Amino acid sequence: MLVQFRNLSSKTMVKCSTIAILLFSLKVIHAQNTVCFDIEANPNANSTAFSDFTKYVRVLDCFSVYAESSIPDAKVLHAAAVAAELLDNDEDGEVDDPVLKAELGANGALIPIFAYDGSPAMNNFFDHYNGDGAAAVLWQNEIDPINPGYWGADATVEEVVHVINAIGHTNIYPDAFAVEPNSSLLTVAMDVARGGQFIQHPNNYPQEAWYHYDDYTCDYECMAIEYLYWCIVTNMGILADAATCAGIADEWEPCTPALFEQTDTLMYALITDNTYLLPQLAPNGNYCPVSINIADEIYPHEFQLHAAYPNPFNPVTAISYEVPIGRQFTIGIFDITGKLVKTLITRKQSAGQAVVQWNGQNDTGIPLPSGVYFYRLSSADFTATRKIVLLK
Repeated sequence: MLVQFRNLSSKTMVKCSTIAILLFSLKVIHAQNTVCFDIEANPNANSTAFSDFTKYVRVLDCFSVYAESSIPDAKVLHAAAVAAELLDNDEDGEVDDPVLKAELGANGALIPIFAYDGSPAMNNFFDHYNGDGAAAVLWQNEIDPINPGYWGADATVEEVVHVINAIGHTNIYPDAFAVEPNSSLLTVAMDVARGGQFIQHPNNYPQEAWYHYDDYTCDYECMAIEYLYWCIVTNMGILADAATCAGIADEWEPCTPALFEQTDTLMYALITDNTYLLPQLAPNGNYCPVSINIADEIYPHEFQLHAAYPNPFNPVTAISYEVPIGRQFTIGIFDITGKLVKTLITRKQSAGQAVVQWNGQNDTGIPLPSGVYFYRLSSADFTATRKIVLLK
């Protein structure tokens, strides 16, 4: 998804998707997601820029989510959970990096959720906001709690990552993450990934480049923020399925964790450096930290693969599964001969229950014939397989 920067009173705002956070009382379950937050009234309703927001969530005392009244609660809760999971990747109830927490809090880090591009609330916000904490927005059609982080389905992870990086990491670790040319390890690595330092977009990127974003509204600094996002989520495994890899190939090539580690050695070393405490696990839309008593009821202690529904199916079925904390795993579809025909997920993911959908197509997007198939969840020490029937 392309990122556009808009100027907000001398601050750069990443305009893309948004994350809004609304929370119900102590424990709320929507669809497959469990989120422990509270929905609150907008505490800044008297401010002109924020006057059109009715839903508000304060995440870990350093990140605010604002939403219009028409935004479904499930989407706001999803945004809140994703923000919390990225900030508290080990889900112990505390932001992993206290320096980052202080910086986000001091700058008023936030993300607004708008009903649609150009809504009255959006125009009002852009016209009157003059703070330092806005770096991205979400529209409600970009939020999909069922497919957290999936490119093309849910932009929540992308936009929250942009806010955390632009408002937080670039300020507290400038030697590592400053976005001006020749200013940081990040920009040095990006110049390598682009095949050279291009302040303006080249007509054609060199053949050796693996990052070749061509949005001419995105300047060098914008490119650096986008590049940092690609690296973080690639390492998480969010982009690793074949369909996503094909869909983003014109912008980003090393789409799996293994390819990323092999190809972009500078950035792999940077984002996995524990000095900076960047998130390593993919959010799944569930957040209820272990410090809360009900956590043992929520987080699974082992993998589980549940029955798909519907089964038999046409055209789409949903496969639910459970993952223990911080585990790498794969879910794939196999035909009756045992051949892998579709990789649905290859990733590291936060603990919890989640759902992935299959539309009856193979890795190249070709519809498969009706018949018996098998879906399998596998990790280093666990394998489970179930049967599914595709009807035409």
